[in-house]
Amino acid sequence: MRIMVIVKANADSEAGALPDAGMIERMAEFNNRLIEAGMMLDGAGLQASSAGARLRFGEGKPLVIDGPFAETKELIAGYWVIQARDMADAIAWMSRAPFADGEIELRPFIEPEAFDGVATPEVIAQEQGWREEQLAKAPKATA
Repeated sequence: MRIMVIVKANADSEAGALPDAGMIERMAEFNNRLIEAGMMLDGAGLQASSAGARLRFGEGKPLVIDGPFAETKELIAGYWVIQARDMADAIAWMSRAPFADGEIELRPFIEPEAFDGVATPEVIAQEQGWREEQLAKAPKATA
């Protein structure tokens, strides 16, 4: 099961503050453990919303909304994409993240197989192929 782990933004991340050296080291150690366990497929920190944009769809041409965005509680500061046996496994691993405070959210992906009966078998096979290619390119432990 693939799971998106969303790191919620806070006032510091929205101000563009980077973590201190100790936190970067602890996060690198944590990421290395995820990679060694074969779980981490991707992950990164994100710049503040002031560097971003939103596209709002609905009436003709998409409306471009430049950041920053209000409501820090609705923003994300980073993410992981992990592969876990199930949600309990993901929660157990992500509970070890080296955060002193804050919040992360775990959300399972809708996998291509879920579209059986809605999408054609060819489209589902194409999506599955993309997923396998992404997994093949995922970071590998270098121990």
